[in-house]
Amino acid sequence: CGMVLVTDPRVHRVSLRKMKSLRERLREQGLLETFLEQHPYNLAAKYIPGFAVEPLQNYMDDEYFGTISIGTPAQEFTVVFDTGSSNLWVPSVFCSSPACRNHNRFNPADSSTFLSTNDTLFIAYGTGSMSGVLGYDTVNVAGIDVRNQIFGLAETEPGDFFYYTPFDGILGLAFPSIASSGATPVFDNMMMEKLVDRDLFSIYLSRDGQAGSFVLFGAIDPYYTTKGISWIPLSAETYWQITMDSVSISGTPAACSSGCQAIVDTGTSLLAMPVRAFRILMSTVGASSNGEISCEAARKLPDLVFHIHGQAFPVPARAYVIRSGGFCSLGFQGMDAPTEEGELWILGDVFIREYYIVFDRANNKVGLSRLP
Repeated sequence: CGMVLVTDPRVHRVSLRKMKSLRERLREQGLLETFLEQHPYNLAAKYIPGFAVEPLQNYMDDEYFGTISIGTPAQEFTVVFDTGSSNLWVPSVFCSSPACRNHNRFNPADSSTFLSTNDTLFIAYGTGSMSGVLGYDTVNVAGIDVRNQIFGLAETEPGDFFYYTPFDGILGLAFPSIASSGATPVFDNMMMEKLVDRDLFSIYLSRDGQAGSFVLFGAIDPYYTTKGISWIPLSAETYWQITMDSVSISGTPAACSSGCQAIVDTGTSLLAMPVRAFRILMSTVGASSNGEISCEAARKLPDLVFHIHGQAFPVPARAYVIRSGGFCSLGFQGMDAPTEEGELWILGDVFIREYYIVFDRANNKVGLSRLP
């Protein structure tokens, strides 16, 4: 069954590759502390309603990228497949920021299928902002040609942040309601043009630097769902947002005791939570206020359990403890982003690596299948 799916010509899979994270590379170059001082940020900014914000400094630890192409003939770009935003954009030849000069840049003059517009795109970032123009062209994702796809051609990428990132641009996989400039997201066009068998996509992120991560458009790979799929209804059609009942550790409620909101976000590497919950968890597990812990103590930590839609979804210590050069820290960060429905958590890659996740647009649900 799994083999049939893999060889089916209608199945569209993008392999994701893992690279050394920005945090690791800055640390190796002795630039990390300076960078963090110069780039204070509000992780929650991305989720404050009213305007589209994409705090790219989350990609400090984010390491999963895939390749797409734009134009005729194809121009290739490395992008983050981000379930926490909705726009597609790449650097363009009109951009002379240092960050553009060392990345692939789209040249519309080289594409026979490009259509220009006078519309502008502006996305505010935690580290500055990007601005550019919108254009239409054929975007190829996993062998699917999406014709007349609207995308952003970056003209400015301020600051030095993008200079160090290993990706060129971003492909957003959230809902049209949060797209900047009303741009139709790539997956919405795939659905409208019936380019996928089913109106869903699924994501597998490998652990421990192993290969094999992917985004699969229009299908669920049965190889990764042998433990069954738990379906959770969305609480908002903006981000991939769900309601959590509570979060517990060692069988005791630790946070979100009267329920809270959570966003499943591949564009955030860690588990982000309200500052108060962060402090409680740090003291519960015996970590310092900035999340550092001795590697010996880290080995004995219990599962962190997310209770969602009446079911328990554990994340073991090996998943949330980050080991780097003999030091251990917890893959949690504090932020405050209150929503109308209460406090907000972000289930980033630390959570996603434990589950094969199905993002179902046909039924507005998220499916979680625990990985072995």
